[in-house]
Amino acid sequence: MSIQLLKTFVAISEQGSFSAAADKVFITHAAVGQQMKRLEESFDVILFDRSEKSPRLNQLGQALVPKAQKLINDYENLFAGLIGDAQFIGELTLGAVPTTIRELIPRSIKRLMENYPDLYIRVVPGIGGSLFDQVLRGAVDAAIISKPENIDKNLHWYPIAEEELVLVTSTKIGGDDPVKILREMPFIRHNRRAAAGLVVEQWLSQNKIEVRETMVTDSIETLTSMVTHNLGVAIVPNLCMPGPVFAKLRKISLGSSSIPRVLGILTRKDCSKIRLVDRLQKEIETTLKYKE
Repeated sequence: MSIQLLKTFVAISEQGSFSAAADKVFITHAAVGQQMKRLEESFDVILFDRSEKSPRLNQLGQALVPKAQKLINDYENLFAGLIGDAQFIGELTLGAVPTTIRELIPRSIKRLMENYPDLYIRVVPGIGGSLFDQVLRGAVDAAIISKPENIDKNLHWYPIAEEELVLVTSTKIGGDDPVKILREMPFIRHNRRAAAGLVVEQWLSQNKIEVRETMVTDSIETLTSMVTHNLGVAIVPNLCMPGPVFAKLRKISLGSSSIPRVLGILTRKDCSKIRLVDRLQKEIETTLKYKE
């Protein structure tokens, strides 16, 4: 039995279907089906309910998932500490919130791959809540997200930056009083499902400020684009490494009551790529240090 069969099997459990798993492990849908038949034949068991169009894990298949994941982790850690940088060869699946993908992630990954050119890195964009779940399930090796309110005991959190909340406006808006501007101008809200959106809601509530909401977006990138075109104002984290659109906006301090968004790396404590995640953290810190 090949370890690849188990990797495909776990991918199916994470992605929910053969076709989605095929995309993750970079093989065809037909090859996924063939591999699962081989896996079942190897143990003389049935792992999938095939009574419907899309096969689903049966009870035995679901019970096998954590054991298969442990075998994969043990396999990938087989030579850990024996042959130097063995864990810096292979694949890293990295989740990331959109605000980090334009500048911070590319620059940090470039530094990492300059030292370890044999790495294969897969970047998965998403909002914090979704990426948190993917880390918890082992669907991604690590994710760069806002600090979760509660961190599961099986997870490890590496803080990398604090981003104070600021009021952003287009260059056409004058004045420096954030409360006056918020009460007079249309407000563009960041989705409350995102961690950054929750921090903004907390600040507005604590300061008893009512806004005239005219729009809501799922990403800070979309939000800042709308602000650039003077469709409203918004409160967002002052990005530690902004893209060119964000850099051109007016940023007005919220004063001493401002709340920071803590950005960091979330990973499982039993992640087989933990040394690689540690190295990525160091490259991110270096990137932030020399960002100018």
